[in-house]
Amino acid sequence: MTKLKVGNVAPDFEAKNYLGQTITLKEFKEKNQPIVLYFYPKDNSPVCTKESCEFRDKYQKFIEAGAEVIGVSSDGEDSHKSFVSKYSLPFTLLTDKHSKLAKLYGVNGILLPGRKTFIIDKHGVIAGIHEGLLSSTSHIEESLKIIEKLKSQI
Repeated sequence: MTKLKVGNVAPDFEAKNYLGQTITLKEFKEKNQPIVLYFYPKDNSPVCTKESCEFRDKYQKFIEAGAEVIGVSSDGEDSHKSFVSKYSLPFTLLTDKHSKLAKLYGVNGILLPGRKTFIIDKHGVIAGIHEGLLSSTSHIEESLKIIEKLKSQI
């Protein structure tokens, strides 16, 4: 399992979103766009719903700072579609059924899949990492601060 740190180059990934589209880190690097890649255990669980809705509520601030938000869990496309629709999530969710992406990023849990957020700059370098299975929202404001700091370095 990978142990990524701030300053490491983020592993390139390729995964399907809930619409069946292939999403890659490379496409964001080509657009010089930073991303917030957040891994969460389960659609519709109380803590994950709170986290995703907090990202939804702050999404416009991330966009204004030039970043995209991407959620990742092992739930399937149908679960993600329902979750996005039910909570009006404006960002994409990636399906990681076999935990390939989670393993690539060193996201693990004990009883549940892990909860971990990576802030990746426009060059594909990890600018911040937040981890905590029960911490659903405190890292979102911190992620936004890092994204805003990256924007000011342009």
